[in-house]
Amino acid sequence: MKAAVYQSYGSPSVLKIQNIAKPELKANELLVKIAYSTVTSGDTRLRSSNFPPLFWLPARLIFGLFKPKKQVLGHEFAGVVAEVGSEVKNYAIGDRVFGTTTMLKGGAYAEYVALPEKWKNGVLAHLPKALDFQEAAALPIGGMTASYLLEKAQIKAEEKILIYGASGSVGSFALQLAKHKGAIVSTFSSASNFSWLKALGADALYDYTDFDFDNFSEGYDIVLDAVGKLGKSRAKSLLNKGGRFVSVEMLTKERENDLKELGNLAAAGHLKAYIDRSYTLSEIAEAHRYVDSGRKRGNLLIEIV
Repeated sequence: MKAAVYQSYGSPSVLKIQNIAKPELKANELLVKIAYSTVTSGDTRLRSSNFPPLFWLPARLIFGLFKPKKQVLGHEFAGVVAEVGSEVKNYAIGDRVFGTTTMLKGGAYAEYVALPEKWKNGVLAHLPKALDFQEAAALPIGGMTASYLLEKAQIKAEEKILIYGASGSVGSFALQLAKHKGAIVSTFSSASNFSWLKALGADALYDYTDFDFDNFSEGYDIVLDAVGKLGKSRAKSLLNKGGRFVSVEMLTKERENDLKELGNLAAAGHLKAYIDRSYTLSEIAEAHRYVDSGRKRGNLLIEIV
């Protein structure tokens, strides 16, 4: 099968299209023919080994000290079940599915991936009939992260929340989920993103390139840092007494119920995965370069053809 493989850490040029063996199924696994994957920040971080200094060595011990253990990236996907193991109970050949490949041996930058029906770190679910592969592939990582952080913040209707970095995958999902819960949402982003963030439901928009933190008097019940660049000390100045701060730098969990809820919300039209660009698998290096540039808005698709 065709796959994007990387055998050393580095720039996007380390990603090479190769023919590799199709996974052999275990009894508890299913084989999914991938339709679409994405480029997440996790993919680019693993590719480049761009880990925070305090976590660099632990991360390299987990993911590969001298070279990557998992040589096919692609953290999220949508596709069709092609084969099922003898112990698989809830999936059949032809089922449309979406989910993640977290901590598995193979990723979704390939024609096929083998996944357990259930495992500790990642999630898999049936795709709602009204949802297409493109949008479904972009939901899991950003959507579940946003959902988990909003739950951690204990968001309530009518509360005021500020989302820092609202134009990314996590931020754009957090904006929509917060509005769905009845919150009043302000966003930080580049002014070039204002029109589509307003269309997603933002009540107030601030340009992070022209903002005076020291003289800002508005207070928030929640500040959500969707890009890991705000910091808790700076966020404190924006919070009301008793306000809560959450960040993508915190540990989050992938939960099957969250994934199913995201799929149902998207199918019902209450949640939209904003797609910035779409590339084919053969263009994977170019796609990673675009994400590395910092210009990505929302989500970036990889079509597995």
